[in-house]
Amino acid sequence: MNELTRRDEMSLAGAALRGAPWKVAAVSGGVVAAVGFLMGWVLPGPADLAWSLCLGLRVFTVVAAVGAIAKPDHGDRVTQQARRWSLRHPWRFALYPGLGSAVLMYPVQLVIGREGVFGAAWDALWGGALVYVITAVIALSMGRRTQGNG
Repeated sequence: MNELTRRDEMSLAGAALRGAPWKVAAVSGGVVAAVGFLMGWVLPGPADLAWSLCLGLRVFTVVAAVGAIAKPDHGDRVTQQARRWSLRHPWRFALYPGLGSAVLMYPVQLVIGREGVFGAAWDALWGGALVYVITAVIALSMGRRTQGNG
């Protein structure tokens, strides 16, 4: 097979994410953010809204990405092919949810966390890197499981 360009990979990742369970991801992220903020009130130390929201965004992104590729045989032909590509190339697929997560976390860190431009970017990039690794490892294990069954 010919080498894919970044644009092709982005299109495949986007097609795979088209069938993501967005409602489940939003509820999961919202619950985790709320619990994280409430735990800040219960446990010693200040409750940090920016940290809680970024944690919720990370969970939202991971749940959406993993849910999108969980059933590679569902959806139309293009979506199925994109999901299979994502399972065969988990590190490339995970790049896009990781970047998306970083983009979502940046304004939270900048505005709510009241960090500077560079501090917010640094924290958002680290959060995106965490999403990247978690998503890739889960997709890698899912791909191996799928290959083992097929």
